[in-house]
Amino acid sequence: MNKRAVSKEIWQMGAGDIAEAIRAREITCTDAVRSHLLRIDEVNPLVNAVTVKLAERAFAMAELADKRLERGEHVGRLHGVPFTIKENIDLAGTATTSGMVAGKDAISPVDAPHIARLLKSGAIPIARTNLSEMAMRPHTSNQLHGTTLNPWSPALTCGGSSGGDAVAVATGMTPLGMGNDYGGSLRVPSQFCGVASIKPGLGRVASHSSLLPSDPALTMQLFFSNGPIARRVCDLRTGFYTMSGFDARDPWWAPAPFGNGHKPRPFRVALVKNAGIEPDTSSSAALDIAALYLADAGYIVEEAEPPSIMEGWKLFIELVAMELRTLFIPMVQPFMSKKIAKFLKYFCDMFPGGSLADYMNGFALRNSIAREWNFFFEKYPVIVGPVYSGAVPVVDFDIKSEESFFTFMANSKLVFMANLLGLPAVSLPVGMHKGLPVSVQIISGRFKEDTALDVAEDIEKFIEQKTPVTPGRI
Repeated sequence: MNKRAVSKEIWQMGAGDIAEAIRAREITCTDAVRSHLLRIDEVNPLVNAVTVKLAERAFAMAELADKRLERGEHVGRLHGVPFTIKENIDLAGTATTSGMVAGKDAISPVDAPHIARLLKSGAIPIARTNLSEMAMRPHTSNQLHGTTLNPWSPALTCGGSSGGDAVAVATGMTPLGMGNDYGGSLRVPSQFCGVASIKPGLGRVASHSSLLPSDPALTMQLFFSNGPIARRVCDLRTGFYTMSGFDARDPWWAPAPFGNGHKPRPFRVALVKNAGIEPDTSSSAALDIAALYLADAGYIVEEAEPPSIMEGWKLFIELVAMELRTLFIPMVQPFMSKKIAKFLKYFCDMFPGGSLADYMNGFALRNSIAREWNFFFEKYPVIVGPVYSGAVPVVDFDIKSEESFFTFMANSKLVFMANLLGLPAVSLPVGMHKGLPVSVQIISGRFKEDTALDVAEDIEKFIEQKTPVTPGRI
């Protein structure tokens, strides 16, 4: 490694910077892998974010990647860049456990579509990461691997279900994490850990799991998305571009170009101060910071509320509860722990009924709300609001009581809306409040991921980077 060319430890660098340094021969792919694996050895015992190290595989891939560079071969945009993968995403030859003891030997024969694209770009998987049981709870804990700790305060949750990757990125164990989001599972842990993520919109990133007995139910097809976690928006963009692309296994994938309907900046932004619930002081502080930075960047920032937030929030819960009760719970009942059973009961109790007519009418209503939001986006191309509207909760907050569960659900209204409507949404840290990171959510229209990322970058220019967290802060 050329020490003169690299002024900080490799594990402190972003994915794009690592890729650039590798192409410039300032560091090798092997250097990048070694630095992050050593960082895992140093930090992971304190936070339990990484479940399986792929050291032998990673070093073998890095050696081959270095040889390709020596031969002068053309390489991809993430050549030699380490990354981690949540344990409900297929990586061939490793277990897709979904945080279940019953899944500990569920070895995938193939890579998930977006993982295959990352590997083709030259990225190197170095570890699998922890998640909540069955990827359902907003707290990262399961009977197979235990609990992942928030690096800012172990008494507080790191969020879920992609908490392992959020913590790994925040602490420098990886420059890029692969998670997914069905109801905030990328954005909420990113907020609680002080890192950035993007939930791409419906049809943008191809998705498929080789180990499921059948294709997932309709809400999972429509509301779910795989996405990257990183410390900088530029790395989100690089990860997102690399992940996106056709794969025949996903019929929902759409061939929408990047920069679709690009709108010159700056433009009008809707600042959502009250997303159906009075925000906590930390969320209010984050929104004030973001509004100030956007105004300084020339945007026209106006307080406005998108249509039908309460109606959409209830609809998300109703549709998901009907599928949980009818399809998911009967299938996984034999494998559930008491904690996940309690969480699912609380969720279903919020909407105890539901007929086939309710289900069908629910999707018709979803279409009506999506139309209303399309009109709203014509005036405001971007919505800036809270991620989770409350303060960072304590460990196991979601199953302490029905009241604490409802508090979680109520604070997630704007999060659920992006899933319900299949919209791109970025979670962006904007500063600190009372010793903890605070974030905002940036939502744009269908296939307008670039617009959300552009606005996120314009906010980020004003922010002093606070991650990765050093062990001394844990």
